[in-house]
Amino acid sequence: MLKPSKSRQSKLELVYIENLVPEDHLLRKIDKYIDFSFINEICKPYYCADNGRPAIEPEIMFKMLFIGYLYGIRSETRLVEEVKVNLAYRWFLGYGIEDKIPDASVIWQNRVRRFNGTDIPRRIFNEILRQAIENKLVDGKVLYSDSTHLKANANKNKFEEEIVEKESQAYIKELNNSINEDRIAHGKKPLEFEEAPVKTEKEEDEDYFDDDENKKGGGKGTKTIKKSTTDPESGFMHRDGKPKGFFYLDHRTVDSKHTIITDTFVTPGNVNDVKPYIERLLYQKETFGFNIKTVGLDAGYNTSAICKELHDLNINAAMGKRRGCQQKGKYGKYKYQYIPEWDIYICPERNYLEYVTTDRNGYKEYKCKNDRCENCPRREMCLSAKQKTKSIRRHVWEDYKDEAYAFTHTDYGKKIYKRRKETIERSFADSKELHGLRYCRMRGLAKVEEQCLLTAAVQNMKKIATILAGKDLLQSFIIFIKFVLKKHKPAEISAGLSVVWVSPIGGAVFAFCPAWTITRRRNCAVLGRFGLIRYS
Repeated sequence: MLKPSKSRQSKLELVYIENLVPEDHLLRKIDKYIDFSFINEICKPYYCADNGRPAIEPEIMFKMLFIGYLYGIRSETRLVEEVKVNLAYRWFLGYGIEDKIPDASVIWQNRVRRFNGTDIPRRIFNEILRQAIENKLVDGKVLYSDSTHLKANANKNKFEEEIVEKESQAYIKELNNSINEDRIAHGKKPLEFEEAPVKTEKEEDEDYFDDDENKKGGGKGTKTIKKSTTDPESGFMHRDGKPKGFFYLDHRTVDSKHTIITDTFVTPGNVNDVKPYIERLLYQKETFGFNIKTVGLDAGYNTSAICKELHDLNINAAMGKRRGCQQKGKYGKYKYQYIPEWDIYICPERNYLEYVTTDRNGYKEYKCKNDRCENCPRREMCLSAKQKTKSIRRHVWEDYKDEAYAFTHTDYGKKIYKRRKETIERSFADSKELHGLRYCRMRGLAKVEEQCLLTAAVQNMKKIATILAGKDLLQSFIIFIKFVLKKHKPAEISAGLSVVWVSPIGGAVFAFCPAWTITRRRNCAVLGRFGLIRYS
């Protein structure tokens, strides 16, 4: 009989919120294994101890932000609405069912007033990482680094052109010394260098120009860039295979052991990937005491300067090889064999390309004699119609690139480089698909970095909590195994093997075992082909 039910919307109930949150909920694991007490301590200097109304605890505010970044809730107003109706969120924040949730304006006002210009997001990220290190989830021996672009909150069509000076690279003085040393070794006169910056390897490749206007520039040592009128701190990115517009770059490093994020750093979208790399690597060594042995990098980091600095730090590099610019149907540089003992190149026709000079940009030039190229049967494969003789350029630090290339092709190097896409690329994919890092929520470099740091922090929280929960479960299994084997005899099976007991549930003992091997006996029940054995 169909009978209408009475409405229970107005029913008064006594509820224990602890029982309403599932035992396996992610927030339960995070609350158990992550210590958030440090947040109040690092934020204490920004609060008045004896004046004004009682403030909302910084721990609660940041835990609300963690919920937003963890579940990809982009709007703070939307976040507050979700917390109001989600019991798991209320439980995680320490609120009851009828407790008032802080307004979204409280979070916003604290960001723009109290914590504006501080390093609180960086310190929170570092503290979460230290907890991972204390739990031995990070070893710091093998690190993977890469960058990903984040679409800036800016219209790509609203910009103004601006002429800026090219920044001098940190290694320019060292490079100049290496150039003169090489020239002296070849009997050449040393060069006198000015303070003007020298082109890097990436700047010489048109694929890595910030935009089309950079090719013409505004004069010696300058370049023309597009500056957004909406978000001036973003950078216009123009690369092959990449979207065109204003972006930021998130430079991230992960540890190989459990893919815990060890560093994240934000730059405008028109900054080369290699520029902040060594600086951030040294930052991790000094801050966390990492003993870095190997790094895994993509081809974008394969420059002579990076390879040399990694060599000086005694760090092996497994990295991809950059493809040089070459015409279709022409021999690439790899076709010419370099002989370091003689300092010459040998072409496919076994002709010598001898040293000529070393230019100001750090490139040694090798040329073949005219008479050898004129009568060469492979001239069309080697030279263009305007060229009379073949020339090859080699950087003064290219030996370090060859060293990295040799390591990459070892068995261990191949293993390291193969795992790169499983670590750093997976980390970026999770942050974009699950945590809303595909787009910048706010404008300005500092605010975008805050978004990247807190996103990386919640990714680490999730990873730490999941791993430690799994370890505790395994430890429980081991304890139950030891307990049961002392109290009970294992069930008999036809193959004569012992059953491994797992846990006692409801006064009975259970074990995982293939069902078809069990000899049916009194008080022994089989649940599933690869199920549980109940032994009462």
